[in-house]
Amino acid sequence: MITSMTGFARREITLSSGTLVCELRSVNHRFLEAALRLPEDLRGLESELRAKLQREVRRGKVDGTFTWRAAAQADRKLELDTSLLTQLGARLADAAAVVPAGSAQSQVDLMDVLRFPGVLREAAQDNDALLAAARTLFEATVIDLCAMRRNEGERLAAVLLQRCDGITSLVARVRARLPEVHALIRARFDERLGELRATLDPARLEQEIALQLQKLDVAEELDRLDGHLIETRRIIDSPEAAGRRLDFLMQEFNRESNTLSSKSQDLDTTRAAVDMKVLIEQLREQVQNIE
Repeated sequence: MITSMTGFARREITLSSGTLVCELRSVNHRFLEAALRLPEDLRGLESELRAKLQREVRRGKVDGTFTWRAAAQADRKLELDTSLLTQLGARLADAAAVVPAGSAQSQVDLMDVLRFPGVLREAAQDNDALLAAARTLFEATVIDLCAMRRNEGERLAAVLLQRCDGITSLVARVRARLPEVHALIRARFDERLGELRATLDPARLEQEIALQLQKLDVAEELDRLDGHLIETRRIIDSPEAAGRRLDFLMQEFNRESNTLSSKSQDLDTTRAAVDMKVLIEQLREQVQNIE
């Protein structure tokens, strides 16, 4: 099954303390490279989430972002540390015994007391619930990402098969012209011999013609192209990861089309070879997106 390396997924979940959003983006890459950006409260989950992603995604550069939006101020609760406030009051009483009564230094503003670090703080949220929500949210987002990559892979598979059909048609066209091309090469050889007005041994002449035809024969290249097309279709239908194998096959396609072009002694064959190179390049570009 063809799977694309390009995809995007976004999910969010709402808790009493706020809203957690997870976004995953993936693009092409030779290997799997994951970058996760987490809020401080979720830092401890990074290795666990990374392992979960590696079980589902084989190749691609994946960027993951968690965003935490706290609930509105009206829904947030404040706690007063009475123990710390009692100690602070005692120290203020000690200070009042030293500072003369009625002086500016002896006046204490209650708001200043509340601003003292730790006296007034936001009520601690249920971190276990937040961690559990993050795990569930990430798993669902990964599933969405993989689904999008599979859907994109189906479209890529259709494009690849279309290009393969085009190459198959060109190979058949060149193969059908082989007898005519061989006849033209032989006629051209005979014409040049006639211009020389030389008498040659018929057996040696046939041997030379056979050697020339063997050098210019492209039947072997056409057979290999047919084999590559069969293998490409097999890989597309295979459940295994296809990107690396298809990338190797593109190199083989290029090699055979280049040899076909260099051996060609026929204008129509040369044109077919050029058309093949165009289709192979289109194949190669699409293969770069496959996992």
